[in-house]
Amino acid sequence: MTSSVYIAKNVYGGDGLGRLGDGRVVFVPGAFAGEQVKAEIVEEKRNWVKAKLVAVEDPSEDRMDAGANRIPGMVYADLSFKGEMKAKEAQLKEFLERNRIETPSFTTAPETSPDHYRNKAVYHFARQDGKWAIGYREEPSHRIVDVAEDPLARPEINAKLPEIRRSVVTLLTTGAQSVRKSVEQQGNVTVRWTQRSGVQWWIGKPRDPVVLKEVTCGKVFEVPSDGFYQVNPEMGEALAKAVVEEYEKGRDAAPEVVDLYCGVGVFGLLCRPGRLTGVESGRQAVDFARRNAEAQSVAGAKFYAEEVGRNVRRLPLNSRACVIVDPPRGGMEPNVPKALAESKAPRIIYVSCDPATLMRDLKTLARAYAVESVRWFNMFPRTARFETLVVLSRRV
Repeated sequence: MTSSVYIAKNVYGGDGLGRLGDGRVVFVPGAFAGEQVKAEIVEEKRNWVKAKLVAVEDPSEDRMDAGANRIPGMVYADLSFKGEMKAKEAQLKEFLERNRIETPSFTTAPETSPDHYRNKAVYHFARQDGKWAIGYREEPSHRIVDVAEDPLARPEINAKLPEIRRSVVTLLTTGAQSVRKSVEQQGNVTVRWTQRSGVQWWIGKPRDPVVLKEVTCGKVFEVPSDGFYQVNPEMGEALAKAVVEEYEKGRDAAPEVVDLYCGVGVFGLLCRPGRLTGVESGRQAVDFARRNAEAQSVAGAKFYAEEVGRNVRRLPLNSRACVIVDPPRGGMEPNVPKALAESKAPRIIYVSCDPATLMRDLKTLARAYAVESVRWFNMFPRTARFETLVVLSRRV
């Protein structure tokens, strides 16, 4: 069934949201706020439906045509960058309002380039239609969209991509059958670029980790090949500066740093506190955090390879602690926000890549903390995701 639908807004994830004549909510991927579209229903639930965009009857002033310059995941490929920024800001504000999170200060980080920003790309490969395809998987089919040029990858990666693609195909088609089979089973090639290390690439998981050197806020950080680092260097720099800035504002009241989900130690080490305690579940990341602390001569830094949820009650969450948290997309383990709320730490700086889990954690933290400020960063332009920085202070 095809219906004419007015799109009221774009929800988190990128789908346009409207209503059918019977009142049911309809989600239309590829449709944008303010548009009148024709959509064909492809999935029906009791209170909502999913539809496929058939035609744009009245386009938004922010609509543009990206043509072939798109890859899977680019939900805002056909929306101007101004329109994308507006949509994402509205989504975050709606999350805050729906969860009744009071925000005395709400700001947007400065914009950076919406294209060619990613310093990391993972391309899958498989034999399709009689030839090898190397690129991104398309959902929900998992079919690989061949990528000869990546609109989101750094220019340095794109310059090397033809050579990398040729090398992968050579490994898949020549030499001993056992080797070819082994390469095929690994199924993907990772390409990374850093200012210091240039372009590096590897198939599957490297037997010996590739050590990369990143530069943030003028400091060099060593990162293992499978270690986390922000994929957008310019916006990652802006985020790191903001974390340090917020720490400095409260340094007198909370000079010590407890850095949870610390990775290779970036935020904590950049703050250069007198006492730094970092916790990260990945043992290899912790080894590199220690190496980075030593290389940067940050005395008093201790890093522990443990799950935060298992360790939180033993951490120095005292009245002098500023807690920095940067959890994965799933947010903090359920007991961690509760432990923080019951602690004596006067300040929390929360970095989040998922607004839904951020709101869940903030509701628990709100028992003891008030939100000082919210700042968001369009860390992943053209995609659905963004990063949020929330500063909390203990209620008196």
